[in-house]
Amino acid sequence: MGDIPAVPEDSEARHQRLAALDRAHLWHPFTQMQTWLEPLPGDEPVIIDHARGSWLFDTRGRKYLDAISSLWVNVHGHHRTELDSAVKLQLEHVAHTTLLGLASPPSIELAAELVRRAPRNGLGPNESGLTKVFYSDSGSTAVEVAMKMAFQHWRQRGKPQKTRFVALAEAYHGDTLGAVSVGGMDLFHQIFYPLLFDCLRIPSPYVYRWPTGARHCMEAASLAAETLIRSRRDEIAALLIEPLVQAAAGMITHPPGYLKRVARACKENGVLLICDEVAVGFGRTGTLFACEQEEVVPDFLCLAKGLSGGYLPLAATLTSDAIYESFLGPFESKKTFFHGHSYTGNPLACATGLASLRLFDEQQTLRHVRTMADRLAQGLEQVGALEHVGDIRQRGLMVGIELVRDRQTKEEYGYQDRIGHRVAIAARKRELMLRPLGNIIVLIPPLSIAPAEIDFLAEGVHESIREVTEE
Repeated sequence: MGDIPAVPEDSEARHQRLAALDRAHLWHPFTQMQTWLEPLPGDEPVIIDHARGSWLFDTRGRKYLDAISSLWVNVHGHHRTELDSAVKLQLEHVAHTTLLGLASPPSIELAAELVRRAPRNGLGPNESGLTKVFYSDSGSTAVEVAMKMAFQHWRQRGKPQKTRFVALAEAYHGDTLGAVSVGGMDLFHQIFYPLLFDCLRIPSPYVYRWPTGARHCMEAASLAAETLIRSRRDEIAALLIEPLVQAAAGMITHPPGYLKRVARACKENGVLLICDEVAVGFGRTGTLFACEQEEVVPDFLCLAKGLSGGYLPLAATLTSDAIYESFLGPFESKKTFFHGHSYTGNPLACATGLASLRLFDEQQTLRHVRTMADRLAQGLEQVGALEHVGDIRQRGLMVGIELVRDRQTKEEYGYQDRIGHRVAIAARKRELMLRPLGNIIVLIPPLSIAPAEIDFLAEGVHESIREVTEE
């Protein structure tokens, strides 16, 4: 039986056994394994045993408020009865069947529900919007699907020269090679540059660090995007953007109106728009989809993370009739979209996604998000007064707190200082689970978080930042 115990273990023995197996065999993502094996004081590995609501419980019996929604995926809280029941009910039918040449009730019903809820504001009377759903299994693959569809669409529409993609500086759209090609984060992507295709770049409207000051950011960034789109329209297949917030770049919040201007430029110049709502979708910014807030309906809408309520891997790429029709033709035309994944449209995940959408209605989740976002903003006022907090950026329940060495000059902490990581360690002592992005403290709690938990989160973050930066 190997390492499987024959008799019950006490909690510490179980933890030590699992920790030893982890060190021996498990390679963690986005983790320097040397520091995992030789951690800083107080940074010993945490092994999550179970969860309930907004709380995680480890193998030693300690609890933590899940302030990052288990990497931005959890929506309605952990161990949610309605979602648990959806999984169990579907298991009575079938756990998985392929969508390659077959179908399943949950995948069909979820697709219809996503289309029903897709952004429509600003559509003309003859525009159908987003009507088709292609499933995959992660944010990266949702983006890959959109890019490949855009590329093939133009070829089959007689415009094979439209092969280029436009993305923002500091963009992050996933870790598969196509998604990395349109990514712009040197820390993550630089080593892979020899494997990637070239991407056209537009500046990120990073208000806090805009070179000529915050007042010029909106106009200058918008103009740069519009100029590139207009001048190279004949070669651009699509532009990719995270609406309202560049999440992995450090919760960079875009100025109001920026998305609308970029979308208008794309439409006027025959460039497809891909909105990557993997992180910002499903209520994180206060509306079901972020692009709704600027009445933008993209040509592609990429979804994942919260799509299944944070329960199971599931992604979807929504697109229009116009794109879909480019792939129709006789069998021998070979216009088929030759792309798919083994677990595409997994019935368990789709059933959970349907239950999650029902909860949005039954629990009035979006109204709750807006109320909790206001409460969190009030709680973070004391954080903003700390000496080494340079900027606090927030959209809904997505928050980035940028820590700086010098508030006046905006001097950054060095990579080797691991300032964000040290704050996360300090937060664990206060029963908070954080995962920073470099010098940015990220807060993305479950949308179901309670008012008292919001207050607990804000106070714990304040004390953790103060402990580390004012020591």
